[in-house]
Amino acid sequence: MEHKKEYHSQEIETSEGTIVVEGPVSSEALAHMTFHEGLTAFRQPKQQHQAIVEIADLPEGRIIIARSGDIIVGYVTYLYPDPLERWSEAKLDNLIELGAVEVAPPYRGAQLGTSMIKLSMLDGMMENYIIITTEYYWHWDLKGTGLNVWQYRKVMERMMNSGGLEWFATDDPEISSHPANCLMARIGRHVDQTSIERFDQIRFVNRFMY
Repeated sequence: MEHKKEYHSQEIETSEGTIVVEGPVSSEALAHMTFHEGLTAFRQPKQQHQAIVEIADLPEGRIIIARSGDIIVGYVTYLYPDPLERWSEAKLDNLIELGAVEVAPPYRGAQLGTSMIKLSMLDGMMENYIIITTEYYWHWDLKGTGLNVWQYRKVMERMMNSGGLEWFATDDPEISSHPANCLMARIGRHVDQTSIERFDQIRFVNRFMY
């Protein structure tokens, strides 16, 4: 499958000044930017900066960012699922994962996560993909936001809904391990029926074992 990437950008006025939301951004451009020290949800900032540079180099990899000048204050990643996760077992070259969305604490409240996800869907190529995201409560900043798991889950659902992702049932053990965890997905208009059926099969690996 050919992974074309169509760049889009917009400016958003926030209490912290003008923020540029743009992408997909090239690895070269990302490497020359500074990563905000508050982006610590997944790794230390330096390591996560390197990780998104590497993702941008992948044929299917897409990085959407929110930046203040040359400081990255938020990002969204798209890439193939981890080989160790069940979603890669479908062996679909048109299934990609919205793997991470993070906004630095001083910039939260300006709906930058929603803006990045919406902007990513302006690319017509996204209609060729099944896009999934797996939401796990242990990745959520409950302490920093003061929200409980259900309030945070609602925030995440609204943000994903803004990009057309909807809740899908699954028997995946990690997702089933807590009722707040969930699988969400968006099936593009140009996805073929065979791919949809394979996605359905991988959602319920154990459907005949009860």
